[in-house]
Amino acid sequence: MSPKRYPIIIAGPTASGKTDTALALAKLTDGFIISADSKQIYKNLAAGTAAPKGIWQNGLYKVEGVNYHLVDFLDISESFDVSKFCAAAQSIMSSNAKKQAVFAGGTGMYLQGYFAGMDALPKAEPKIRLELKELAEKYGKEYLHKRLGEVDPKSAEQIPSGNIQRITRALEIFMITSRPASSLRSGKFKAEIPSDKAKLFYLNWDKEILNERIVSRAQNIFGPMLEEAKRALEAGYAQDAAGLKSLGYGEAIAYLKGDMTRAQALERIIILTRQYAKRQRTWFSRYKNMIKIDLKRRDDFNSARLAEFICEEKPKTL
Repeated sequence: MSPKRYPIIIAGPTASGKTDTALALAKLTDGFIISADSKQIYKNLAAGTAAPKGIWQNGLYKVEGVNYHLVDFLDISESFDVSKFCAAAQSIMSSNAKKQAVFAGGTGMYLQGYFAGMDALPKAEPKIRLELKELAEKYGKEYLHKRLGEVDPKSAEQIPSGNIQRITRALEIFMITSRPASSLRSGKFKAEIPSDKAKLFYLNWDKEILNERIVSRAQNIFGPMLEEAKRALEAGYAQDAAGLKSLGYGEAIAYLKGDMTRAQALERIIILTRQYAKRQRTWFSRYKNMIKIDLKRRDDFNSARLAEFICEEKPKTL
């Protein structure tokens, strides 16, 4: 039996060039890509999520001839989580065991869950989530965060008061199990991605230049994002549908409803994207065994050159 090829992870903050680098690498190695992006999964939201442009052929999404998995497949109303990602990724890996796997994306929890393992936590309960959503709408996010602090102080300390999804999940776990979510976590989500399971490369941009790239992307995608948001609402999707919770769509909808000017919506998207990039940098800083690729000037980025460098650095097989 031939040895498995060593999976490669291309990580980095939003707007860092992960997709272009992964495509160049997949072409160079005759490999395939698994997207580790929690928003590019949605159909009809390609512009706002910066999903790679491709076409569906025989049940496979192809981008420039490369099989690009876990992109453009989920309805806007449906949710997706770490456990679903891990199951889907495992199935894809099993079906492509002889080819080079390239994981590309900035959703750290997906990568962590797949390569480092997951804790056995209860599945989501729609009724409980609806109850918590109604409480948040009535009393505000801060109310739920305060409530979490009463039943699970450790989780409340770790979760920002504005992160409603993580707050809701921690409260949901407590309501299902009567135990704090923090007591059920083994620490796997804080562990390194094992070096014997994958090689992690991180696109490490100078912060000021990354901010410029974020502004440029936001300006370029805002118009198409407005059209996507408008079509989704006209198709009957609720403005709080899972896909429309992706970064920027709330502001696009606010503009369409007249609650924000175009300039205000765009500026808010830029601010939120910068904040998201900061959280991604914080997340990936935990990995002491990752290989940082420093990009200090605008013209430092060359996807073909980066792909060649990564091929020279990676182990060939497991």
